[in-house]
Amino acid sequence: MKQLDIAEVAQRSGVPASTLRYYDEKGLIASIGRHGLRRMFDANVLERLALIALGRAAGFSLDEIARMFGPNGQPRIDRLMLTAKADELDRTIRNLSAMRDGLRHAAVCRAPSHMECPTFRRILGAAASGAIGGRKKKEKTPKPPVS
Repeated sequence: MKQLDIAEVAQRSGVPASTLRYYDEKGLIASIGRHGLRRMFDANVLERLALIALGRAAGFSLDEIARMFGPNGQPRIDRLMLTAKADELDRTIRNLSAMRDGLRHAAVCRAPSHMECPTFRRILGAAASGAIGGRKKKEKTPKPPVS
């Protein structure tokens, strides 16, 4: 079993040593000991770091990624969670595409001002309602019954 020190893992993976220490503390990766002051890792940590990088790129939180590994450290990826994330990405893509198209229109719109452009006004309304731009709509909390 090949062992790598933290500097070599950082160099090979592109993940800073500080992040590797953080991942180790969170239980995402596990050092197998120390050589002097340096943490040592099994070489398979590089594959695990690649899976973590893929999860981060897809928008999963570190806690969600941690749940993607079984007790033995092997990947145990919930397919329903992957489907839900893919659906979320589809919604984000649709929203960003609509925003892009609206901004391109506004850039060439012949209206005297953007505020007179119906398309730009629709974008404003969508942004104000939280339909685009990442702001979530507030859910109304039911009022307690009056006694």
